[in-house]
Amino acid sequence: MLLDRHTWHDAPERPIAVESDLHVWRIHLDQCEAVLHEFSKFLSADEMLRADKFHFRRDRDHFVAARGALRDILGGYVGLAPGLLRFSYERYGKPALSRETGDELLRFNLSHSHGLALCAVTRGREVGIDLELIREDSSGMEIAERFFSPREVSALRALPPSARTSAFFDCWTRKEAYIKALGEGLTHPLQGFTVSLTPGEPAALLCADDPLEAGRWSLFELFPGAAYRAALAVEGEPPALHCWRYPESGPPHST
Repeated sequence: MLLDRHTWHDAPERPIAVESDLHVWRIHLDQCEAVLHEFSKFLSADEMLRADKFHFRRDRDHFVAARGALRDILGGYVGLAPGLLRFSYERYGKPALSRETGDELLRFNLSHSHGLALCAVTRGREVGIDLELIREDSSGMEIAERFFSPREVSALRALPPSARTSAFFDCWTRKEAYIKALGEGLTHPLQGFTVSLTPGEPAALLCADDPLEAGRWSLFELFPGAAYRAALAVEGEPPALHCWRYPESGPPHST
């Protein structure tokens, strides 16, 4: 059951992840110095090292805000202070909570773009999320011809030029969400599977190399803001979807 994907509600103080639910958190990354300072207290030494490698201050601050909010959100599910969380990483870099954290079945994924982030959380099944700022760019068809499946390219070409930009980003976010859920990143060939992209058509994995693969996944779009496109991929049947706002003032508590 999918609920309203246009409306973002206040989140409960102590969220509970169950297999039949999927929670998506919308996080604003432009934060004041005081909030960034609170977030930085949550981060591990290696996360701060990654933050300090960004050339531009805004990129560094967005990284700190995204990782700090992620830790705060996940800490609410497992009942630990954000700074106590430990992560492990799969072969291609997909993060998971380590065994020491205490909930190996909790699954999450994070995506951020131009000042906004989305975090998906569920339990017992894989999930991937992608968020992109819509950019009017003449190279859309060129990118599609390089990375999209032949069926997707044909569908994109069949659209009027005025509809192609939105359809391109619908396709891109759905493909990214799927490969992020798989945990393979861009090592999985994007041309090897097809997603829906025609305006008005529900988000779906239409076909893949494995004929049974399309039935294993649920895809759907999200509406985080007028200038963005976003998509979710989750293993199994469509969950009950809850869209929540992370507090714009930063972490509600830092203990």
